[in-house]
Amino acid sequence: MIQNDAAKPDPWHFPRPVLAAAYLDAFDLKLSSARGLFARRRMGKTEFLQQDLLPAARERGYLVAYTNLWDNRAAPDAALVSALADALEPHGVKALFAGLRRPVRKLKAGAKIPGGVEGSIEAELGSAENKASQLGEVLKQLDGQKKSLLLVIDEAQVLAGANHSNFAHALRAALDVRKAHIKVIFAGSSETTLRAMFARASEPFYNWAPLEPFPLLGDEFVDFTIALMNTLARHQLTREQGKHAFTELHHTPEFFKRFVERYMLYQTEGADAALEHTRSSVFSDEHFLKQWSAMSPADQAVVTLIARGEADLHGAAGLKRLSSILGIAATKNTASHALRRLQTENMVTRLSIGEYRVEDEAFAEWLRRRATAAF
Repeated sequence: MIQNDAAKPDPWHFPRPVLAAAYLDAFDLKLSSARGLFARRRMGKTEFLQQDLLPAARERGYLVAYTNLWDNRAAPDAALVSALADALEPHGVKALFAGLRRPVRKLKAGAKIPGGVEGSIEAELGSAENKASQLGEVLKQLDGQKKSLLLVIDEAQVLAGANHSNFAHALRAALDVRKAHIKVIFAGSSETTLRAMFARASEPFYNWAPLEPFPLLGDEFVDFTIALMNTLARHQLTREQGKHAFTELHHTPEFFKRFVERYMLYQTEGADAALEHTRSSVFSDEHFLKQWSAMSPADQAVVTLIARGEADLHGAAGLKRLSSILGIAATKNTASHALRRLQTENMVTRLSIGEYRVEDEAFAEWLRRRATAAF
């Protein structure tokens, strides 16, 4: 979208105060201390968390900590500890933990930390096993605060990686004893992985939070955006044109905003031209060919069938279709192994028995277009 001054609120943001209040009200009842939310990427989840939920929590007197683990997939432990340190004191304690992402032998501190919290921390920051102790130290600092904390972990499915298991167990243990004053939102774009995190007995966060779909944006979002745009545009866009574009772009807020931007910049070309340009841009070959080329033929065939809405991949009809695409006889194992790999890579999510969905709707649309041309 059109760039805004970072110091000012985003005028294109569709506020959802009622939804933010509902999540906070649920925590205020003290019947639960955590909840999980899932939605595909580009559906407005992160924007809501950052621009609606966190400000509403601050207004209620919470300390807030936010981290998007997708930005630091290799070191989610460091990202979480850094976010918690920011919640305690953005300038003082953040500096104390500045070495988290670089290999140094030791950090020693024993001083008055801004905010009135005394602290003395000694940690071998270059050692991965010490992230759990660093987590414990910063949580002890937070224990001394009078305010409750809202911790929002975006793209939380990163914690499900086997290489992060030790830290995830430590985080679970640390949060378990602090349910009274630390509330947690686990948000993510991989429904399959999040369900496994909370439903599989072997996982650190087994049964720790209820998981639910994040409410998606609809007509009210379109109306808000079109009304705002029409205050700035010389050529007005109708509500019907906006709804048509939103539908054609698979109800994806990020893509719809790109459509509005294109229309604003080239109004004389009309809404249809803006929509076609947006479709060509977000569903382009250049964006997805690399991802496609890295997949095995079986994975390519299975994800294509899923994108086209074909179910029962293990049945006779599904295997016949799979064999036709691959050019060899496909078995139930062919489909099962491909589905397992696709779910592990967060490309596909399992909705129910025999029903799957491509996680990224833009990729799914690209696959449908490619399949139409190929078959």
